[in-house]
Amino acid sequence: MPFKILVFVKQVPEVTEVKVDPETGTLIREGVPSILNPFDEFGVEEALRIREQHGGEITVVSMGPPQAAEAIRKCLAMGVDKGILLTDRLFAGADTLATATTLTEMARKIEFDLIICGKQAIDGDTAQVGPEIAENLGIPQITYARKVDLDPERNKVTIERQTEDGYEVVDCKLPVLLTAIKGLNEPRIPSLMGIMKAKKKEIQNVTSADLDLDPDQLGLKGSPTQVVKVFPPKTRKGGEKIDALENPSIAVDHIVGYLGKEGFL
Repeated sequence: MPFKILVFVKQVPEVTEVKVDPETGTLIREGVPSILNPFDEFGVEEALRIREQHGGEITVVSMGPPQAAEAIRKCLAMGVDKGILLTDRLFAGADTLATATTLTEMARKIEFDLIICGKQAIDGDTAQVGPEIAENLGIPQITYARKVDLDPERNKVTIERQTEDGYEVVDCKLPVLLTAIKGLNEPRIPSLMGIMKAKKKEIQNVTSADLDLDPDQLGLKGSPTQVVKVFPPKTRKGGEKIDALENPSIAVDHIVGYLGKEGFL
């Protein structure tokens, strides 16, 4: 049996183009370009490198509206074997819990030895979906992977995972879920031939009817977390400059008066 790798990816808005509607407090998505989540791209590249070294088959899965197929198409152009898109109006509005529940059910229908996710999506920055999938599946998880050394014959993987103080080396039996960080690799640019082949490959569409889940577990209904409002941080005003060289005593009186006025004294 070929070694099977499952990679979860997401299409996200280009963060440099995102703006917030000041009246509704929601993101303005119209006219904003969408991209493959950068951290997921590191995951796809690592899957390709593992396949090049050990052989196997790579399946990419994404959940989103029909246009999310563009993100899968890029993965196919990079060289993955199969693409699956979970798209249904019932999936809309899903938080991390509902998203992980839906993706977990999809994973149960696919054979895998290794699951790779990006450490987080740049539009939400929660870093929760990958670990939640691992928990739902009852398999180990190793987050923030910066180096992957796979040994299929011994059915194990050795991971260097990034920490605040350096890194840890973790050995784990397969199957396991990894989350990829920047620095794990340098994603390849799809070749013209890869892009042409990707256009001809079929992307399998999966709806809620194909999954063994209660509709109340999906989308907005299955999401205990609700985003009430999105807003940018307030712009800070420039500070007051006091020249203490020419008139030190006046400057001191000014600072003391200011601190007293603000309640610090």
